[in-house]
Amino acid sequence: MKKTGSCLILLFLLTTKVFSQAPETSLAKQMHERFAREGLKLYLSDDSTRWLKATGLLQVQARYNWNDPGSAVYGHLQNQTADVGIRTLRFQLMGQVTSRVYMYVQYGIDNFNYLSARKVGSFFHDALTEYRVWKKYLSIGGGLAYMGGPLRYSTQSVSSTLMADAPIYQQTINDQSDQFGRTLGMYAKGQIKRFDYRISVSKPLAVQPGGLDTTYSTSAAFSPDPASLQYRTYFKWHFFDVESNELAYNSGTYLGKKRVLTLGVGIQYQQNAMRYWDSTAVPLNPNSEEIKKNLVNHNLMIAGVDLFYDSYLNKEKGNAITIYVAYLYADYGKNYLRYLGTMNMNTGNNNKNLYNAASFGNAFPMMGTGNTAYIQAAYKFKDKLFAEHGTLQPYFDVQISKFQALGNNTMLMADAGINWLIKGQNAKISLNYQSRPVYTEKAGTYTEVPSARRGLLFLQYQVAF
Repeated sequence: MKKTGSCLILLFLLTTKVFSQAPETSLAKQMHERFAREGLKLYLSDDSTRWLKATGLLQVQARYNWNDPGSAVYGHLQNQTADVGIRTLRFQLMGQVTSRVYMYVQYGIDNFNYLSARKVGSFFHDALTEYRVWKKYLSIGGGLAYMGGPLRYSTQSVSSTLMADAPIYQQTINDQSDQFGRTLGMYAKGQIKRFDYRISVSKPLAVQPGGLDTTYSTSAAFSPDPASLQYRTYFKWHFFDVESNELAYNSGTYLGKKRVLTLGVGIQYQQNAMRYWDSTAVPLNPNSEEIKKNLVNHNLMIAGVDLFYDSYLNKEKGNAITIYVAYLYADYGKNYLRYLGTMNMNTGNNNKNLYNAASFGNAFPMMGTGNTAYIQAAYKFKDKLFAEHGTLQPYFDVQISKFQALGNNTMLMADAGINWLIKGQNAKISLNYQSRPVYTEKAGTYTEVPSARRGLLFLQYQVAF
């Protein structure tokens, strides 16, 4: 402990000395080159096998949203809304404590805008420890972790996303029975040549009682009963360069620095995770045999397959392409459908007789029982397109879903935008436009209103170290 404290003091003194000197001094040059290469990293042993590393990330969004019809803020109708919010603020501390023991902690806040509660929201996203059992072939870890599938971006690296935002639908139970994608459990991971695997077993967080207990919904919802264990796997094969698996998070783009082609497959399963009321009648006696007969428990079963390709076209120039395609099969139970609006700008819907009550602000039916196809692609121009001011990376994505609850409707959401890579992912400005559908609902039947599609335009500034 004393040695670690001394090392931190030494790091502070070295950093102070480096940045107080003229850039041409050899010490300053050496430290700047190391920081550019490795970030804020402190070695704890002479052979560099023990180390501590700290990182930080801030994403600020300025947004203008054409709200879903009937959207309101505390009862006041809002046709359009403009705001500024903190999409993500994270600090990470990781360290190779011994040659075999690894630790990782992440702390921060997400989705803070003008509707958020004051002075709350920061929390630990991850807190885990890991033991390397056998070289790169097998490591075992546990804690509050974000590990497994069913798809590549179920564990997305926030700092290296291709899009301005991650494809959230792949975080299949986000904040339903987990904490922003994380659960408490154990996992095993490793790489055997070009084969990468992750397997986790976790105890989902308790679902608060209510909802289904009182309304007896005929659409599935997460069960408030004590949860059984949840299992996740994700297997990936590398055809070209092999990606690092030090962290759980998968990169969205390497900006022309690698040539990566991976094929992945994953599964997520939990027994009796969902339940629904299989009757048109509401029981008069909550303890009656009718509940035992008509309240149906349902297993959560989600499976996916994806292909990721990211490669330079000219290694010297640095221009590159990124293509990602994915297919997801999700069985949450009968007619499960979840509307989700990231960092939503409204609080509810005043027009509940015409529009679905969950459709407000920038929300749309993002997840549900059914099938989803997804594609994202980008082209990165050559490095230093604007000299010291970086380069550009235009992109787009499309999510196409056939959800059981939507009947014959096909849900289509699309984004298009451009990244201004000022300093790679360390300083990036993204301009993004999203188009999403609007549905009417009557007696559980949804009808899309094509003429009522809505859009979200936002500018995001990302700074990371």
